[in-house]
Amino acid sequence: MGMWIGRNRKARVTYGFDEIALVPGRVTINPNEVDITFRLSRNGAEPFALKIPILASAMDGVVDVHFAIAMSQLGGLAVLNLEGVQTRYKNPQEVLQKIVEADRSDITALLQRIYQEPVQEDLIAARVRQIKDSGALVAVSSIPQRAAEFGRIAQEAGADVFVVQSTVSTVRHISSEYKSLDLEKFCREMRIPVIVGNTVGFDVTFEIMECGPAAVLIGVGPGAACTSRGVLGLGVPQVTATVDCAAARDAYFKKTSRYVPIITDGGMSRGGDVCKALACGADAVMVGSAFAKAQEAPGCGYHWGMATPHANLPRGTRIKVGTTGSLKQILFGPAEVDDGSQNLIGAITTCMGNVGARNIAEFQQTEIIIAPSIKTEGKLFQTVQSVGMGTS
Repeated sequence: MGMWIGRNRKARVTYGFDEIALVPGRVTINPNEVDITFRLSRNGAEPFALKIPILASAMDGVVDVHFAIAMSQLGGLAVLNLEGVQTRYKNPQEVLQKIVEADRSDITALLQRIYQEPVQEDLIAARVRQIKDSGALVAVSSIPQRAAEFGRIAQEAGADVFVVQSTVSTVRHISSEYKSLDLEKFCREMRIPVIVGNTVGFDVTFEIMECGPAAVLIGVGPGAACTSRGVLGLGVPQVTATVDCAAARDAYFKKTSRYVPIITDGGMSRGGDVCKALACGADAVMVGSAFAKAQEAPGCGYHWGMATPHANLPRGTRIKVGTTGSLKQILFGPAEVDDGSQNLIGAITTCMGNVGARNIAEFQQTEIIIAPSIKTEGKLFQTVQSVGMGTS
């Protein structure tokens, strides 16, 4: 498996969303009659059943209290970053405005200063309660080093889901400078579902699943505002990463009879990308930049990665995505743009109907072809005029 890249060294060929296409099915289904429910298991209780298989990523330009409430009301789940401006500042709007108005040449240094302010434990509890009091599902995240501390606070305040998220997650993290998170112990002791990420490989995904998480996040560096692939050289294109990790999920299920969903995280800004992720084996997707365009997003049309303010090695940037419509419009339409960035749910259900999939499990069996010309074939006028599929 793989191709020679030099003497005694081979490399695998991998694929991203722009290099594949989904093959229409022999049977088609009314899109209004497909089931796109995403279920997240809970210990000793019925699983959370989300009406839509989309999560909003824990980015400060995407998710705040109001966005999380709106997302939950629309059937999805938004993750609040417990190490972002929402828990560092009592009035985060003032800080967000500074980020939005900063010159491009000054933004990284500004973000580094802003994120040096310590996280306030009372604000963690306060933000959780604000979301919870609205009747919405509450999902929050932190890096592994703070998970034990912040997980306890968030859980006691009423959080429903906790996400342990880092650039690369493994079970066997080695460090002599600090104590590594015992992932198995953490998942066992938390009374709420724990989602763990991020990963891109079969073996590490299988090992993480053995620790008992409710789901695993897939993707290293594909996000629109992330620069990890350039700064670190790390990453696997999302199609291959999703397929490999789906194989780990299926192998783990065959061994244990416990199904652990995988959530493809990042690299999707349009409906077609989301459809391809699900068809490649994802049970749900996590999206950031598409939601940064929502009127409800706190970034006011700007988006920046979680590692952008890193004090020593920033691995993200601030990008302008603009504000194109409401969150409801981005999820359910009606679409007023021609690039596929609105009505994501309509794209999923229509695609499922065209491949003949009644649910996500059947969608994951869709025939996939390698088709690097799929976005350009016959699209000369769109490309020249920068409309439709020619805008990327």
